[in-house]
Amino acid sequence: MVNLSVNINSENTSYPIFIENEEIQQTFNEIKLLLEKRNYLAVVSEKVEKLYGKILNIPREHKFVLKDGEKEKNFKNYKKITDCALKMKLTRRDAIIAIGGGVVGDLAGFVASTYMRGIDFIQVPTTLLACVDSSVGGKVAIDTDFGKNLVGAFYQPKAVFINPKFLKSLDDRQFKTGMAEVVKYSFIEKSCKCEEELNLTNFLSEKYEKILIRDEKTLLKLIEICVKLKISVVEKDEKESGLRRILNFGHTYGHAIEKITKYKKFTHGEAIVEGMKFAFNLAVKKNLIDKNYKFLADDVMKKFNFVVLPQFSLDKMIELMCADKKATSQNIVFILPTDYSAVEAFEINPKELEGILQFK
Repeated sequence: MVNLSVNINSENTSYPIFIENEEIQQTFNEIKLLLEKRNYLAVVSEKVEKLYGKILNIPREHKFVLKDGEKEKNFKNYKKITDCALKMKLTRRDAIIAIGGGVVGDLAGFVASTYMRGIDFIQVPTTLLACVDSSVGGKVAIDTDFGKNLVGAFYQPKAVFINPKFLKSLDDRQFKTGMAEVVKYSFIEKSCKCEEELNLTNFLSEKYEKILIRDEKTLLKLIEICVKLKISVVEKDEKESGLRRILNFGHTYGHAIEKITKYKKFTHGEAIVEGMKFAFNLAVKKNLIDKNYKFLADDVMKKFNFVVLPQFSLDKMIELMCADKKATSQNIVFILPTDYSAVEAFEINPKELEGILQFK
């Protein structure tokens, strides 16, 4: 077992992250020990319930099954889960457990952050994307008609239980969407300011074949590396006032793709890969990096056979990026590569962006 911890100095709090390749039933037994017989509501992904419901053996009265898909992260389901917790008479000393991917974690976490002004929240990520990224760091949110994650909070979990055995049943497309975030970490590693040198880009280049066949030992190490990088960033900047913005590498353009396709056509990871390609291209055109680094980055991404997306209208994409929650009143904020595994934030005026992309 790998035991890590997140220490939030601003709140003088910390929480553990357990990474262990164990039987799935054992993971839930450990959660119940942590709860010490307190009442709980488990919000479970519909897919996880179908595959592991009998193994998890969560009593029906303690369970809310959430349909799969980004569209489910909405106000309607927020109310349903809140009403369920109220009917169960959950108190401030009780807990909400999220068992699923990022949608379940974001939604259940947002409920936990607001129910009784905040109750304990436990993350059990079951997708690679959730394991390496969304389950750690305390970002919880729901989507609105105006965009993704525009209503939310920073609310740290009580604990995170990561079990790579869940990844065995993950379909190839969802596994690849998680790998997009893994690759993202390789491009921002030095900027994460982690005390330990983890060399993720080298790890990906050397172990990509074992990663693609989901070798358990390799995945365990891969998740550990990514979580260490995420912890390093979150501990230094919990509420995205500075350093944490680097985690949005590839996301400004990626979120616009998700929005223009109404979150239905491409996965989050597929959109983020395209966003990273956009960022590298923009960085070359702004002379922030040379073409050799861009070619190296392209080579890393090609190793994982990510889906190639179509081109979108530049005018429409700029309009959508202007509405991104990270944008200022006049500029779009991009996280761009500036050196090997290093990135910085840049504010670019929409007209300037259009000129760079069209005429350089």
